[in-house]
Order: sequence, then structure tokens, then C-alpha cells
Amino acid sequence: MSLETQLVVVGAGPGGYVAAFKAADLGMRVTLVDAAVNPGGVCLYRGCIPSKALLHVAKVLNESKAAANWGISFSAPTIDIDKLRSWKDEVIGKMTGGLGQLVKTRKIDYIQGHGTFLGNNELRIKSDGDGGKDLRFEHAILATGSVPATIPTFDIGSDRILDSTSALELSEVPETMLVVGGGYIGLELGSAYAALGTRVSVVEMTDGLIPPADRDLIKPLARRLDREFEQIMLKTKVLAVRDKHNFLQVELQGADSTFNGDYHKVLVAVGRQPNSARIGLDQTSVQLDQKGFVQVDAQRRTAAPSIFAIGDIAGEPMLAHKAFYEASVAVEAIAGHDVAYEPNAIPAVVFTDPEIAWCGLTEKEAAEQQRDVEVARFPWAASGRATTLGSNDGLTKLVVDPKTERVLGMGIVGSGAGELIAEGVLAVEMAALASDVKLSIHPHPTLAETVMEAAEVFFGESAHLYAPKRK
Repeated sequence: MSLETQLVVVGAGPGGYVAAFKAADLGMRVTLVDAAVNPGGVCLYRGCIPSKALLHVAKVLNESKAAANWGISFSAPTIDIDKLRSWKDEVIGKMTGGLGQLVKTRKIDYIQGHGTFLGNNELRIKSDGDGGKDLRFEHAILATGSVPATIPTFDIGSDRILDSTSALELSEVPETMLVVGGGYIGLELGSAYAALGTRVSVVEMTDGLIPPADRDLIKPLARRLDREFEQIMLKTKVLAVRDKHNFLQVELQGADSTFNGDYHKVLVAVGRQPNSARIGLDQTSVQLDQKGFVQVDAQRRTAAPSIFAIGDIAGEPMLAHKAFYEASVAVEAIAGHDVAYEPNAIPAVVFTDPEIAWCGLTEKEAAEQQRDVEVARFPWAASGRATTLGSNDGLTKLVVDPKTERVLGMGIVGSGAGELIAEGVLAVEMAALASDVKLSIHPHPTLAETVMEAAEVFFGESAHLYAPKRK
């Protein structure tokens, strides 16, 4: 069976379905191909959304304990793991089902199956139980996403070893768990399981948690996790894993010695890798780099002029909102618009408790680039709203060019940091000056006001923090 379409989008994750929707809105004939019943991809089915559902539960559990400090005590919670799992699945079903309805509303041809390229203008789509169908296309957008990275050390055939996908299935709450990797995925899932009652330990090869983030943003989180986790082992790596039937024995090598630890589950969270294999790219002109990412230009066009690539498969950072943006650029380029992928500030958010978020130039990057910057910090200990929330250990900071006073970056740690960082993104993208932020009236009392206060610190004018500007 042979079909034709103006645009085929391969992969219906955040980048893929946004690309398909935008193209349909621009009047293109669109075919969207994915193995799932409805769009959503890893983010909705096995990533962003289910993990945030569990993290919300963790936040409720942690706040119920913290309320004792304010004179309100609750009895120990009873956790119905089956109901919790059903609620998480219900959230996923609502979101993906809604996207399915939008596919129909936009009259997009949705084909459930696996797409393999036969050339620069042809795709074969195979579904369970059929011989497949060939699809001729004018343009294609490749949005097949990524999969959890694997390490041979953990390939021992044990169901006690989890990745981010199987950890979110929430089959049980284990007594103990070792999280391998101190990045955002490991810490988010580790925090969720710790709140549910698991004794969690973390092992990280580097000398700090969440390596890309500035260290002053990490400190409040590290202090919190030191209390919530059983153990955090930095500069430590896993040498071997042995299945002892009732538990896993893990051999670890620290800076000074080698030792063993026993865990009921091991969660491997060492990142993700692009899903660029076994989709027929060798039959096209598309080029991959050494890590398996598809090489693209500023319009997300590959070496094959008819094929574009967006999202995780098109390179770091592997974030859903970056895929959203790339989807728009690719579709507009196909439509003939003068566009380019040139973001100055892609926000990064770690949804732990406290949350961490940053955008634009970090203090760490400025040091690596030997770039002259001035950093203005406003500690949340001086924030009235943070005090009412019991979140005094937070921090908001601006990275500013000392000559032009332009805001180059922002970093936040504290409650709701993921929501607050959007103001920083706007400031960086619009080339706002610190004075623009300072002179913008922020509501009081709010956490958002700490952004304005940080700008006031830059000028040595903060009312709530004595930090006079140095001459």
C-alpha cells in the first residue's frame, strides 16, 4: 500500500506533535507517525508528566511533616500504592487522550506504527500484524526522541535494576534503593521514592550533584537531601553488580577504598541517548555525530534537504521545551519563512524540593569562558513570602555584564523556582538591563519579588538586604 503526504512527522512526542499541529494550522497536509495509541512520547507517557505527578505526592508528604514546625501535626500517612499508580496513569490518560482529540480536530492523518526511512523522500510504516505501507513525502520532521542510556555493568538480566521508565511504573516501594547518577533524573526520582518511604542512597562519579548547575544553587538542595537520603556518595563509581536473589550487591569504588552495598533496587539514571538507530537513516543523506545525534543547521534541516530533525535526537539540551521551540522553527522553515534556531536562554529546571532553575549564562560558564560578570544575589532569608512558606534557604541571583548592565543569566533555588525562571528567560532574550528589572514593580509579598530585589542588590539599593555597592 502506497500513500503520499506533504509533511510526515516521525515521532509524536513534545516536538513531534507540536510540529504536526503547527503545520496543520498553516494549512499543510500532515501525517503523524508513532507507535503509541495517542501522541505524547516519552514526556507524557514515561517522563515529564508521570514524574511530576509523583513529585507532587512527595511534596505533599514532605509538607505534612514540615507542618509540625508550625503547630499542625498529622498522623503517619497510609500509602495505597495501587491507587497512587492508578492516579498517575489517569493523569497520563487525560493528557494523551486530549492530544488524540486535537489530532482529529486538526484533521491530521495519525498512523500508529514504526517508521523506517527508505530514502530521502520515502518512509515505510509497519504496525503490528500488517505488512506495512510506504509513504512518499515532500518533507519529513524526525522527532524520535531518546532512550535511557545503558551501561554494560548493569546488564545482568535482573528486574531489580530499573531505568527512568521502569521506575515510573511504580510497581512497589522498595525498602532500599541505590540511585546511580546524581543528575536531575536520579535526584527527582530518588526524592519521590524517599518520600514514599524508601531508604535511598545516591552514587555520583563527579564531586557534586547536578554538575551543570552553579554550586551556590546546589547547596540548599544538598543540605535537604543529606537529611532525606540514606547516603550520598560523591567521586564514587560502580564496579560491579551481583544478583543475590533477594537483593543486589553493588561493588563501589570511592576516592580511597572499594566497598560493597546491598540494595533491593538499583535505579540507573546516567542520562539519555538519541533514538537514531534502526530507523533507516543509513538509507538517507542524514548525518550523525559521534554521539548519535542528527546534525542539523540553524533551521533544523539535516544534510538531506527534505528531512528536518528536532528534539532530543537533534542534540543537547534534551528538554521538552527546547523541542517545542525547534518544532516551530522547522515547520516555519518548511513553510518558507525566514527563521532560525537562535535561543539565548533555554531554561533548565530540576523539580526536586527545593527546586533549582537557571537560564542564560551561568556563573560557572562565565568562569570557564573567562568572561567578566557581576553576580547579584538575594537570599530568601530576607524575603517575607519565603519566610511564611518556611523556605528561607532559597536564593535568587542575576548574572550581569558589569559594563552594559545587561542581564546575561539568572539562577534560582527554592520553592517554585521552575515557575520563577520564566522572568529570567524573558529578561535575557529581550536584552533587559538590571535597571529594567529593578524598575519593574513586582507584587508584594511574593517569591517573584526576589528577582527585583536581586536587581536592586546589583545597584546596592536593596531595602531588605544591606549590600551597598562597592566603589
